Amino acid sequence: MSMFDPQILTLAEKVLDAARARGQMIATAESCTGGLIAGALTEIAGSSDVVDRGFITYSNEAKNQMLDVSSESLARFGAVSEAVAKEMAYGAIVASRADVSVSVTGIAGPGGGSAEKPVGLVCFGLCQIGESPTAKSVEFGDVGRTKVRRQTVQTALEMLLEALED
Repeated sequence: MSMFDPQILTLAEKVLDAARARGQMIATAESCTGGLIAGALTEIAGSSDVVDRGFITYSNEAKNQMLDVSSESLARFGAVSEAVAKEMAYGAIVASRADVSVSVTGIAGPGGGSAEKPVGLVCFGLCQIGESPTAKSVEFGDVGRTKVRRQTVQTALEMLLEALED
C-alpha cells in the first residue's frame, strides 16, 4: 500500500516514463512539500534510473547553501516568490546531474500567510538544462495543509510531465 493516492502515482509513473523516453534525469528542490515530490517519484520501483536527487530546503539558509539562492532575492522578494522558485530550480540543475528540475516554495498553512502572500500560495519553478528557468504561482486557497501539499505535488508532477513531453 502506498502513502500516495493513485492519481499522484499514475502521474509520477508518466513522468518517469517520459524521462526514460528522453534519456533525462530529474531533480527536485522542495520547501513546503518537504520531499513529497521526490517521494512520489521514488515510490515507484525502478525510478533510480531517472531520478537523480531531491533537495529539501525548508529554511532560507538551506536554499542559499544547497541551491545557491541569493540572499538578496530572499530579502527582496521573500522565500515564497517566483524569483526564489526560479533560483531554486536553476540551483538544482547546477548542483545535480539532472536535465530537468522542478522547485516549490509556498505557504501550506495553517498560519504564515499575509494579505500579499495568503495561505495556499505556492510558487513553482522549472528548469531544463541549457534553458532559463521559468516560474508560476498558484493560489490553492486556505484548504488545509495536507491538501495544499497534495495539490502542490500534483502540479509539480504535471509541470515535469509537460516539460518532458514538450
